[in-house]
Amino acid sequence: MVGVGVKKEAFDGKKVSDGQNKRRNSATGMEIRLKNSATVLGIKLGKTLGDNALACRYELKYRVSESKAAAIEQFVKSYLRLDRYSKLRRNGSYPVLTLYLDSKDLRLCRETLEGKKNRFKLRIRSYSDNSDSPCFFEIKRRVNRIIIKSRARTMRDDVAGLLRGRSLFSREYETDLKALEQFQLYMSGIGARPIVRLRYLRKAYESNSENRVRVTFDRKIYYNATGKPNLILNSPEWQRLAISFIVLEIKFTDRYPAWLSQMVKQFDLKIVSAEVVSLDLTELIKKVSLVDRNITAYSIIIATGAAPFGIGGISDMYNVPEPDLSPMTGENCR
Repeated sequence: MVGVGVKKEAFDGKKVSDGQNKRRNSATGMEIRLKNSATVLGIKLGKTLGDNALACRYELKYRVSESKAAAIEQFVKSYLRLDRYSKLRRNGSYPVLTLYLDSKDLRLCRETLEGKKNRFKLRIRSYSDNSDSPCFFEIKRRVNRIIIKSRARTMRDDVAGLLRGRSLFSREYETDLKALEQFQLYMSGIGARPIVRLRYLRKAYESNSENRVRVTFDRKIYYNATGKPNLILNSPEWQRLAISFIVLEIKFTDRYPAWLSQMVKQFDLKIVSAEVVSLDLTELIKKVSLVDRNITAYSIIIATGAAPFGIGGISDMYNVPEPDLSPMTGENCR
């Protein structure tokens, strides 16, 4: 087996703020509090993972039209550059596949819908169908307004075994075993298994300054309900998510740059309200079968970052039964 050559790395990033700071972004109404040590769960803001992903950051998501996305992209180019993956693509967009895990009663999705401040997601990511390309086991946690991500690389043929609780001790490549074991602990704690996978094209811009900023545009979002660890991008089961907008995401590690505030104001960017999200989901689920309604709604919530406050779980919201997804078996793991 070809090793992925990733070494375990401690989260020991630089301190980004001293004292108690409180800043308000007037364009979004989002209040940000930076703690004395700028450390959350032992991870310091601004630290990167082995593959240059941000381990600890703030995130904002917006839904914009294609024409507005194009204008925003021109604005962003004055401050950021394409990331290394976008540079490799002719049109700047690269594929992302994410397999989400959840409990039988969709606990993690319900926590998102209910706006729970401290929550997490379990997911596995892949960027290619090449047999020797790595996959990534990720825990994405939210602690109040801060996002903390742990990530461990594995090879594709190890995914099914890891989801059954097996270890990687005999493998020939290095990874973050602590992060991987934590993923398995979280998974077993709630009885999580594959629920749905998403596929989309991402174009990303970033800066390498001390205050890391990343802006991404996600297009052509597809989904597929599955109980299997299916990480194949080019497969026939995909369904196009019937949304008419681009998902714009802003990530930053310390202060909210003035130019981002200017961008949000200039393009009238607003975080979508719970009422709008509810209307969008209600219209969409009318177009799909009864069995598929929860998974369709689940996919929209994940893909768009919708986290409306004060709204109940999916079944309560739409008065439909939970999807009948049987527990993962050895057969399903092939």
